[in-house]
Amino acid sequence: MMQRGEVIRSYPEAALGLTVGPQSEPTCLEKTEGLTASEYYGTDLFENKLSVEDFVKIQQVFESQDPSQTICMSREEFVQKMAETVGWGTKEEYGELFDKVDVARDGFIDWDKLTSFILLSLYERDERAKATVVPQWKNLEFLPGKHKDTIQKVVFLKSSSRYLTISKEGLLGIWGENLKLQESLPITSDAIKLKHLWVTSLVSLENVNKIAVAFTSKEICFYDLLSKEEFPCQYKLQGLQGAPICMDYWYDPIDPKDSILSFGDITGKVQAVAFTAAMISLFERPANACDNEEATMTIDWAELVSGCHKCCHVLQHTLHHGDWVRQVTYNASLDAFISSTMSGINTVVLAWREKSKKLLKMTSFNIAQGIHAFDYHSRLNLIATAGINNKVCLWNPYVLSKPVGVLWGHSASVIAVQFFAERKQLFSFSRDKVLRLWDIQHQLSIQRITCSFPKSQDFRCLFQFDETHGRLFISFNNQLALLAIKNEASKRVKSHLKAVSCVLYNSLLKQVISSDVGSTVSFWMLETGQKIKQFAGCHGNAEISTMALDANKTRLLTGSTDGTVKVWDFNGYCHYTLNVGQDGVVDISQILILKKTILVVGWERAVTVFRPQNFNQFFIQSEEWKGGVHHQDDILCAAFSPPQTLVTGSYDGEIVLWNNNTENAHHALHPGYQRQLTSMVDVEAQKLNSRKSCETHGVADQATQAARNVKIDTEGNNAVMRLCFLEARKTKAATGGANLVSCGASGYVRFWDTFKKVLLAEFLAHAGVGSIIMSTDKPNQYLATGDSDGWLKIWNIEEYCTNSTESKITQPPPLLRSFQPHEDRISSLEICESCGHLLVISSSADCSICVTGLSNAPALIFGQASHWNIENYFSLPERDTHLIESKNQEERMKVNPLFSKEELCLDSTEHSLLTEEDEDNSTHLSSEEMNFSLKYKRRNSFKKKAYKPCYGEVIQKSTSPFGSLSLGTLKELPEVKKPAFLLDPDKYFKEGPEEDVSQIPELPLLSETLKAVFDEKSLFPKELLYRERQDKPLCQETNGEMKIKRNKKQL
Repeated sequence: MMQRGEVIRSYPEAALGLTVGPQSEPTCLEKTEGLTASEYYGTDLFENKLSVEDFVKIQQVFESQDPSQTICMSREEFVQKMAETVGWGTKEEYGELFDKVDVARDGFIDWDKLTSFILLSLYERDERAKATVVPQWKNLEFLPGKHKDTIQKVVFLKSSSRYLTISKEGLLGIWGENLKLQESLPITSDAIKLKHLWVTSLVSLENVNKIAVAFTSKEICFYDLLSKEEFPCQYKLQGLQGAPICMDYWYDPIDPKDSILSFGDITGKVQAVAFTAAMISLFERPANACDNEEATMTIDWAELVSGCHKCCHVLQHTLHHGDWVRQVTYNASLDAFISSTMSGINTVVLAWREKSKKLLKMTSFNIAQGIHAFDYHSRLNLIATAGINNKVCLWNPYVLSKPVGVLWGHSASVIAVQFFAERKQLFSFSRDKVLRLWDIQHQLSIQRITCSFPKSQDFRCLFQFDETHGRLFISFNNQLALLAIKNEASKRVKSHLKAVSCVLYNSLLKQVISSDVGSTVSFWMLETGQKIKQFAGCHGNAEISTMALDANKTRLLTGSTDGTVKVWDFNGYCHYTLNVGQDGVVDISQILILKKTILVVGWERAVTVFRPQNFNQFFIQSEEWKGGVHHQDDILCAAFSPPQTLVTGSYDGEIVLWNNNTENAHHALHPGYQRQLTSMVDVEAQKLNSRKSCETHGVADQATQAARNVKIDTEGNNAVMRLCFLEARKTKAATGGANLVSCGASGYVRFWDTFKKVLLAEFLAHAGVGSIIMSTDKPNQYLATGDSDGWLKIWNIEEYCTNSTESKITQPPPLLRSFQPHEDRISSLEICESCGHLLVISSSADCSICVTGLSNAPALIFGQASHWNIENYFSLPERDTHLIESKNQEERMKVNPLFSKEELCLDSTEHSLLTEEDEDNSTHLSSEEMNFSLKYKRRNSFKKKAYKPCYGEVIQKSTSPFGSLSLGTLKELPEVKKPAFLLDPDKYFKEGPEEDVSQIPELPLLSETLKAVFDEKSLFPKELLYRERQDKPLCQETNGEMKIKRNKKQL
């Protein structure tokens, strides 16, 4: 545990005042009045002027030779000793410091009291500084969508890192984390046709992977996100007395089976359904229900109120007396429902749950003219209301008489409020389209934003702030606007001007290739970090989302959101443009280059294929994939294993196995099940398959139930983000070990046996960070994983899951290193070898590209001012017996196990994007790569002798850097005789007599040896001689005129 003195030393800002100034682009800021910067941040206080060195001196005064004895000082003693020890400052200032520390007026202080006061003051100053940090905003952006009517709700799904938007006409938009529209689906109700009803609200039930949609038909429909069909309606709650117009959902993160769905309707009722077994089933299926579990189950509201369903109960109140309930939410810290209307009476109602949890006790606020919206901050215990009377009021939930604060500044009615919880700030948006940011502590406006919002005065506004990503969504009818917070400026080196989307390693040229969202491709030397060339505007203004190299490493393929894949050489010449066949924006996530085909995936359920043998023009159209569609969600990644095994992974967690030669799918793998697929000769034959009705539903139910079981550990998400075959394990296929690795948006890494179609192992690599990516080296000894927070982990998987086991392995492999080379999401990973070192290259949304190794050496950043020598920088890791346990994501590696230099001679590897189809492709590899492959064979054979199943035995043998050397008595060398040129130098080096050198005969003259005279007619073509004769008079005439002019000038 650190001592208090060490804590202060680790706080270098102890003597530095913060200078945080508001920045204006694209905003107009208001200055905080009444406080100077030094007064606000406390930098003029004496304790804040003391440096770290000063505190070290003060600590030495309080130190005693006896550790058990504590030194205390009176006021006079403290003032005298501090003035002498520190060497500056007046006695009055030290006296004031003593009085601040001695809060209890004991008359003496010790080192603990002093450090406690200093740390508390530093914490308070940081909190004040954080509260007044004014965010910088990017330019206002309107997201291109397909909504034709008013957008009713924006929801972020944490488990899959996707956004959902729904509009009044019932169109559901699915957006990626990069805010690219992936799909649009109509949400309908069977009772009434879509054109006769409106969608009023939507909530996400993340703990059970469902969404609930409210309709004007007085019903709420529940749709399953994990179903193999497109959002089928699983439950329908009907018979409500009024149309629900607002909804909210809460679940207990510790015990997800407890959850509450609350909603308010147009009759003034606030109603809630409290689920007690949500992970099993939201509602009880009646005994007379049909056997088809995929059919929609209808629940009558009257039955629910009467208590027929034992797994849930109803709570409700009618204190709003017929006024439309504009907003409702349940807060667990208050254990109360908060609802609001636009009425001046009972404007905000708090319905407190009694101990029985089935009764409510109501309290209310009366706000003149009513409010549009509210928000609650649990840490500050404040309710903010958006008043129709242009005021933003702050309320204590337990004080009903008057607000504890009023925020003045808006000149029109306030229509939305939302807390910026981390910074203790508040957003407010008014009818005149002015956005304000407030400092809650001082109740002052610190920022005013007036962007170029739509000029229409008649609009329905939706206001949603995604604090995790720093994104503010404001909808104006069917338009969705985005205001994103700029990343705080840092001194970090940037490799690109914009976020880096992909990185590759070219083992032939020893170069790193990177791309960014600004459509720029850069080339770097790995050994020095020097940029050698850059191609700008490769796809115009469209984002480059992925890249791939061909088998020869001489062509680069770039995939963009403009729906094209371009084929480049390294001189910047585009040879082909492949059109994926989409009119709108697409999200290409991977390009897989095989021997006879190029596969492109990422935005739909089918595989898009191009065949290079048919490239006979510049623009190439995609061809038909013979295998058809077997995925129920978008394909995100693919991998290939020679000679014919192709696998594809999708959002719903399924991995489909294909025969690449026939392009037919034969199996589907999922963490909860595996099933056999029928050959898709044609789509119609599949539709008419009689077995589908009796078998497929059972499999789907099994899949859904398995997904629910996994949800407890993985937050309900099995999306496959990366796939990688373990090609080095092909020789061990007989043992039944894993030969395929996948990772997903849940932070899990899974090992599969594609021969036996089973999941052998899974472990949580990164907890609570959403999607992760991975890469492995060519010998499949190391696995690197990266997450959305910029953390990188390196695992030793050489002996992991090499044999088939009856039960699934959940223990993670040895973790060699865990560190954070990036400040933002890691977008791409590559593992390669250079100068005998294993290197991990990573790119990130923080605009940087890093290279690091297994050792503790800091990461190198491409683009830094000084170049490096990769051979000297990454030294071999030292031997040690310590391995990191993968329990805490933020653990850092201190020591690493060492393997011999021969073991660490790893070959450069290519990502699964670049997997070759057949061993015949080795004919295209350079001699350098062939030599590397020989090194790998020798290294693998060496490891079979050196390594034991028990990892600890290897480390025991390697207790010192020279533990593997064999020491013995040196053999005596035989006597070496001097060479002859040393014994008799005169014989070899003495100059001898000059010898007559024969004269070189002179060559005869050319005229003497010429047999024939040069003839122009025989040497030059007739046409050339004819033109010369024609031009000769003209040339003479021109020369004559020039001479006459020259003579005239002389005269």
